[in-house]
Order: sequence, then C-alpha cells, then structure tokens
Amino acid sequence: MPISLHAATIPTALQILGSVAALLDKAEAHCQQQGLSPDALTGARLAPDMQPFAYQISSCAWHSAQAIAGVRAGVFAPDFSAPPADFAGLRECISGAREALLTVTEAEMERFIGKQMRFEVGDFRLDFRAEDFLLSFSQPNFHFHATTAYDILRAQGLSVGKLDFLGQMRVVVK
Repeated sequence: MPISLHAATIPTALQILGSVAALLDKAEAHCQQQGLSPDALTGARLAPDMQPFAYQISSCAWHSAQAIAGVRAGVFAPDFSAPPADFAGLRECISGAREALLTVTEAEMERFIGKQMRFEVGDFRLDFRAEDFLLSFSQPNFHFHATTAYDILRAQGLSVGKLDFLGQMRVVVK
C-alpha cells in the first residue's frame, strides 16, 4: 500500500516539533543554570551570516504548519517578521504549529495531491504541485532549521545528543 501524503509529512513534523519544544526547555534551563540572559541563546548563531536560534525555531513552525496553510491558500511566502525574542514566545510558536498540524486530516492532505500552488518572494516565483512543494521544499527546510537550532545549542555547550533531536519515535510496542 502506498504511503499517504499525510503519513509522509504530518507525523514526522509533529515528532520533530516535539523535540524542538524540548530543546527550548533545555536552552532555557541552561540560561538559568549558567546565569545567562535568554538572548545569549536566542540570539546565538552558528556563523555571522546565518540566522539566530530564535529564527531557526520560528522557521520550524513556518515550514510545517504555515506550509500547510500555504497549500490551502495556493501560495506560500517566507516570513520576514522578527521571531519571538524570548523562550515563552518561541514555545507558543511551536505549540501553535503543533496544534495546527493536529487538525490536518488525511483526507484533506490527499485532496492536496496535484493541486497547483506557488512559492513567492517579491517578483521571484516557483510553481509546484502541492505534494512536491511539501516534500521537496518545505520538509527539507523544516529539517534544516530544526537541525540548525540543535547545532546552535551544541555549539553553545549544551549537553544535547541525537536522541534529543529525534524526539519521540514511533516504535512498535510489544
């Protein structure tokens, strides 16, 4: 039986959003334990020309829940607004994305297949079929930003490992 578009996107997005939420908890605890301002981590970057931790977190929400909203609307554009600057705001961003994804049904996702949509930034446009947009654009971007958030925390000395990134896997319980 072929895998559904829903199964190929939503459960993994929820899994990684859960791990991102846990990374936020670890980041905040680290700041408290070390006597650091939250900005020490929310503003941390891997390289000067890369976006900070807060942007990476908000982009996880954008490339999951807002990607679905973009497919519904037929157009997706990047979010250039400033991300939340504190842990509470970042948690709310991730929580909102998780809540939005939990409302997406398999039937709705299957109706997306073949739907024309586009990505646009200013005059730049890329036309997609919805499934190709989700699987070849938003999903890779989602994982990039989640990985970059994890990497920033590692670079800042937090004790996080691969299992922190993977989060709650969907294992067979015997």
